[in-house]
Amino acid sequence: MVNSLRTDAQGREQLAKSGYRSTPQRRVVYRLLQQNVDHPTANEVFLRARQALPGISMATVYNCLEALVQCGLIRQVNLDRTASRYCANMDEHCHFCCECCGSLFDVHCASDAVRRQAQLPPGFQATRYELVIRGICATCAAERRPQREQRPEKAGAPVV
Repeated sequence: MVNSLRTDAQGREQLAKSGYRSTPQRRVVYRLLQQNVDHPTANEVFLRARQALPGISMATVYNCLEALVQCGLIRQVNLDRTASRYCANMDEHCHFCCECCGSLFDVHCASDAVRRQAQLPPGFQATRYELVIRGICATCAAERRPQREQRPEKAGAPVV
């Protein structure tokens, strides 16, 4: 679970402060994101939300996600040209993106250190920092090891 989880009452209060109503659809979408830290896309949220609310539409899910982002309950994570992902962890953190399976993981990073190292041009003021680390997750790395050992290095080369 995420460290910065808000209770239902805190979530409703945050929505109200931002001018949004706390609807059953928004509560379901928010709970899904709190319970599943796998950074789902809107489509994945839609498929999961349909289990709790069979009549929910994709447009409603998009509207819920937008409202939750706007009021600061979740964050939208954009990587390159892929579909946006959603994260309920509002603590300062960065993300690790596995280049094999595409999974996205929360990674604690010292934002103060990032801020000190970032040399912004004179007069620039950062409002937030987004850092994505790319590589191979432990699961994919473990699956790749046996394949490397079984594969010959070059075609026609003797395997030792």
